[in-house]
Amino acid sequence: MISRATGKSVSGLILLLTFILFSGGLALAFEGPLQVKNQFPLFLTVDSPRLESAATETSFTAGFSYSSVYMVRSSASWNTNLDMEVADLDLRYRKDIPGLFELGIEVPFLSFSSGFMDDFLKGYHKAFGFSDYGRSNRPENAFLYEVRRNGATVIRGRNGRTGLGDIRLSAKREILAGDPLVSLRIDVELPTGDASAGFGSGSFDTGAACLVNKRLGEKFMSYMNIGAVFPGDLRAAETVDMKTFLYGGAGVEAGPWGNLSFLGQILFQGSPLPKTSIPQVDRTAALLSFGARYDAGKNLLELSITEDPNTAGAPDFTLNLTYRRTFPSD
Repeated sequence: MISRATGKSVSGLILLLTFILFSGGLALAFEGPLQVKNQFPLFLTVDSPRLESAATETSFTAGFSYSSVYMVRSSASWNTNLDMEVADLDLRYRKDIPGLFELGIEVPFLSFSSGFMDDFLKGYHKAFGFSDYGRSNRPENAFLYEVRRNGATVIRGRNGRTGLGDIRLSAKREILAGDPLVSLRIDVELPTGDASAGFGSGSFDTGAACLVNKRLGEKFMSYMNIGAVFPGDLRAAETVDMKTFLYGGAGVEAGPWGNLSFLGQILFQGSPLPKTSIPQVDRTAALLSFGARYDAGKNLLELSITEDPNTAGAPDFTLNLTYRRTFPSD
């Protein structure tokens, strides 16, 4: 049975796509899907995927995401105690080498805190009749981040702590020009974050994906990605054998008012953790995002919100703000 929250999100996506299909306006230079990744703390540091354009570019991006996370669940072997808010500042640089490939580097800075959103979310859940997942059983704006397996602590975060995450290196190459545009992308995450505190995985994680851009007429563009991530072990306070997971998603971009475009997208990903017997961790995570982008030539600004329609492996709510500056390729 589809929950009311899921039904609301799916209905919103249908309305957005319907608006896009019947909007008039000028054709625009399409700039790719929203730069959104999964901020769920147990997945965030394991080469967390995001939808990407198949096109290569030279650019600098600063992306800020702020998420509210609540998951206090237990099984015979695992305890996942998360009541926190996550701030993530990602700095990314991409360099297009014409005729060859695009190289990229991403440097994330993470902060975990008790936050301030519990009262807002309480009112939001009450107003729309949504479940609060048991959040009301804990004090408002209290911090909790502890993961245990077989009674031993794996991760223990600290309120208000900020740290460097795992740095990501990537390479993208176009393999089919025209429409559709198809590229292959590979990446590796370096173990630069403190895994015991939840800022990294403690191992090298690698990933590969196929990216497709397909025009749907002159006024809008579709984006499709499918890929796999091959994690190393989670080397935190305890070592955990992680597993390969698949991900995929699609999005639509349209610009009925010239420089202003609207975007809707959904991304699915499996869990990198071994089976925990906690359904909210083991089920496929879904990230449903809506947003707008303003294109001022070389400078672009994006604002979006992300929900978790499957209520598993994703924050309850994420706000994303992204600035990107593009440069001409050599």
